[in-house]
Amino acid sequence: MPSPTNTQFAVAVHVLTYLAGAAGRPVSSEELAGSTNVTGVHIRRVLGPLRDAGLVQSRPGPGGGWALAGNPTAITLDRVWTLLQGDDPVLGLHGPNPACPVGRGIRSSLEALDAEVALALRRRLSAVTVADLLREAADEAGDEPGAAPGGDQPANRSVAATSSARIPGSV
Repeated sequence: MPSPTNTQFAVAVHVLTYLAGAAGRPVSSEELAGSTNVTGVHIRRVLGPLRDAGLVQSRPGPGGGWALAGNPTAITLDRVWTLLQGDDPVLGLHGPNPACPVGRGIRSSLEALDAEVALALRRRLSAVTVADLLREAADEAGDEPGAAPGGDQPANRSVAATSSARIPGSV
C-alpha cells in the first residue's frame, strides 16, 4: 500500500497563489483553509517556514491575516520547494537490509537516480513563478481579469486573474 503523499509543497504553492491574487489584502488562515481544503492549523504550519524566509507576512488580531511579502513574479517554485523539502530525497529512499545482496547495492543506485530526478525537478520549478500559476489558475477557472479571491462562500472562492494593475512587474 502506498504511503501518503506529503502535500506541504502543493498547499504552500496554492496559498502563495491565492495571496498573490488577494493583492495585499490580509487573508485569514480560515479563508486559506477553505480554498485549500485543509485545516487552519495545517495552513499555519505550512506558512511558518515561508514567513521565516520572508515570502509571506502575518498580522495577528482583527483585520489581520496573511499577505504575500514580495512580488509574485520573483517567487519561483524552486524556492518554495527548497524551503519545505530541503535536500530530502525526492524518491523517498528507504533503509534497505545490508545483509541482503540487493539491499547492499540498491541504495547507491537509488541515490544516483534520486539526484538526477531532483536536478530535473529543480530546473523545472526554477522556471515557474507564483505569478505564472496565478495566470494559469485564473485562465483555467475562467475568471475575469482583476477578480480577487474573497467571495462570501469560502469553498467557492476562485483565484484571481492577473493584470498589470494587480501584480507589479507582470506582463
